[in-house]
Amino acid sequence: MVADAIALAEAIRHGGLTTREAMQASLAGAQRNAALGAIAYLDAELGMATAAALDREHRADPDRFSARPFVGVPALAKDLGGPFRGLPVTAGSALFKRNEGEADSDLAERFRQAGFCLFGLTTSPEFGLSLASEPAIGPICRNPLDLTRTAGGSSGGAAAAVAAGIVAIAHATDAGGSIRVPAACCGLVGLKPSRGAMPAGPGFGNHLGGIASELAVCRSVRDTALIFDTLSGHARGPFPDPSFAKPIDGKLRIGLLTDTGPEYPTTAERQAVVETAARSLEGEGHEIVPLTWQDFGQTTTAANRAFGDIVAVNLAELVDTLDLDVAAAERLTQAFAARGGAMSAKALWQSLNGGVLVSRDLWAVFDRLDCILMPMLSSAPLAIGSFPSDHGDTDLHLARMAAFAPLAALANISGFPALTLPFGSDADGLPLPIQMMAPMGHDKRLLSLAARLEAEQRWQHRFPVAGLLS
Repeated sequence: MVADAIALAEAIRHGGLTTREAMQASLAGAQRNAALGAIAYLDAELGMATAAALDREHRADPDRFSARPFVGVPALAKDLGGPFRGLPVTAGSALFKRNEGEADSDLAERFRQAGFCLFGLTTSPEFGLSLASEPAIGPICRNPLDLTRTAGGSSGGAAAAVAAGIVAIAHATDAGGSIRVPAACCGLVGLKPSRGAMPAGPGFGNHLGGIASELAVCRSVRDTALIFDTLSGHARGPFPDPSFAKPIDGKLRIGLLTDTGPEYPTTAERQAVVETAARSLEGEGHEIVPLTWQDFGQTTTAANRAFGDIVAVNLAELVDTLDLDVAAAERLTQAFAARGGAMSAKALWQSLNGGVLVSRDLWAVFDRLDCILMPMLSSAPLAIGSFPSDHGDTDLHLARMAAFAPLAALANISGFPALTLPFGSDADGLPLPIQMMAPMGHDKRLLSLAARLEAEQRWQHRFPVAGLLS
């Protein structure tokens, strides 16, 4: 049996355990793993009340209950994004106080309709500005596979909670790799969906210029595929719904990039695992087309620059609009806000235009390819403290993130879908992740290829899911 959210929902649906029992197991897991720092806010009373309501529905209307794809599955939202009613988001910052929270976003409403039982918020770095989840207000989130290492960011708490088995699935967001990097650090599956696939309402403001997506970190490809199908489409926002293609349409031409360039070199074993995945797919009849760093070098530089500038300007606008006392924030946050506030319109325009050209150049690559295989991370998960926020050097911080995940921001700036999954383990038992990218709207192509690779069972989860202990 695959120990994932679908398995947990099936157990609840068919009477193997009640929603209340599943929630109790997750709450016990949260308590047992408190030192992991994965959960920033927990509301056991809310979780138990939601579970009790679903158990009543199961008794009164079993057909309606069973129709929910993730019925009764305990889940955690991220302390950034959303919002989810009853879960007071602070974005990992002392600038916000935990209160009753806002009304559900469109995405949060779909989470509830799917049957999830939400009971807390996962740790995020302040305003999502890091690829580690170590906010000054705490807690410091650690990787359950090695407590001395980061679980990634900015959805590090989500990934740590899922990898540790506290929950089988968790809400996550991705503006510069923030779903995929933590998933890669913790041996999980993470999909950054096509731009426009996920609902972003009800406000539909130009938050982060469209580079951010929301979905989840998962323990299996099938969980990822189901939650994508359940939550996506009819977003009613500024971006059109992508026209989703069939999962696999015959023999594919798959680009293979194992090198991440001379500036940010990738370890040999992380290059080798991408090659191994390519040869596995080649054995199924797909054509592998070698690529070099020259195909991506300029687009990567432009994407990373656009990401840094968009994040800085967005933060400066948020501080001004909400009249926040930025002096109470972390030094790095203050520096990003100052950088954004000082940026000229011309400089921002050049950066945004560079992002548009990134999309154009990637479309040109996909004129001859159906998918690209590439490294997700340049190295194993870094040590706790590798992305400090007690300084004001934004360029240094952005360079550190680019060195760790050189190809992450490409998907965000272009809007294309990208997926990471573990495809083996290194000498220390840590995951060896790969990343796949496809053209806009071809999320299901990535999911199909990922399912084929996952079937080789090169990675095994170390911890069971709470409620599925057998």
